[in-house]
Amino acid sequence: MSEFLDSLLPDAAAPADQVLRTARLLLRPPRASDVAPFHRLINEWEICRHLPDAPFPYPADLAAEWIAAAAADRAARRAEQFALIEAQSGNLLGIAGLRLAKGQKSAELGYWLGRAHWRQGYALEATRRLVEWGFAALPIAQMTATVAADNEASLAVLRQLGFAPAGKGARVFLCRPGQKLPVRHFVRERDLSAAPPEASLPPRTLLVVAAALIDAQGRVLLARRPEGKKMAGLWEFPGGKLEPGETPEAALARELREELGLEAAAEDFAPFVFASHPYESFHLLMPVFLCRRWKGTPRPREGQKLAWVAPERLAEYPMPPADRPLIPMLRDFL
Repeated sequence: MSEFLDSLLPDAAAPADQVLRTARLLLRPPRASDVAPFHRLINEWEICRHLPDAPFPYPADLAAEWIAAAAADRAARRAEQFALIEAQSGNLLGIAGLRLAKGQKSAELGYWLGRAHWRQGYALEATRRLVEWGFAALPIAQMTATVAADNEASLAVLRQLGFAPAGKGARVFLCRPGQKLPVRHFVRERDLSAAPPEASLPPRTLLVVAAALIDAQGRVLLARRPEGKKMAGLWEFPGGKLEPGETPEAALARELREELGLEAAAEDFAPFVFASHPYESFHLLMPVFLCRRWKGTPRPREGQKLAWVAPERLAEYPMPPADRPLIPMLRDFL
């Protein structure tokens, strides 16, 4: 994952103090000042009995160790843990996070809330935001979760988040040494559905255009769809939908200007290949052009991340289904 993230352009680097917001919450990295409220909230049997790695009683020094470990995991890109802060009061309500699995293709969702904050919708509000951010910001294809079989509240949250049952098992819980307790496994795949076509386009056919921008080192520019868009977190070639009356070349010039702040002329685009892919609600048709000449430096103007990628590494970047078949053709050509 470190090589993957190191390829990002400087403007696209993720901030170390990432803060996520919801209607009532701030999700921010845990701090040393959270140790006391963290310990006060977690040191209850009704919480620890549902957390495999939480002993009971929960030692105060373990709270400090956990927060220090969360910072180390974030620095090493092993996990992203967040303190759940009530926006109005500034109080810590609990913890939620994503731990990356070996291979970095999936992440495990985990969370807990102080007992006083149960049954108020905070868990669903926080985890929904975290899931949206995780798929948009991390190079993962799926999320998993493991829940104690009798934790009905968490089971309900996962169902509302769109997680599907993935089997049953047993696990040792530190609060009950020597016992294996029943757990249930869940999984949620990345949403690969796309938006329906606009009414002005031919029925069930969406025409878009894309460009493979190639720099002097032979690298290709990829853009990562930002949070809030369909298929957020997937990488694609810059481009977009044609407006009425536009030629593909004119649409590309406009899209590069709007998305990246680049200037290119119609003669700078060389037709290369096209993609044809059926999505659930429409069929995508996408001509792809090569471009080696433009004016300006690519800058993310729509919240996307950018990366210059060597042809042999293109397959490492998760892409929409329509883009993936283009990788071997582009790699062989370059």
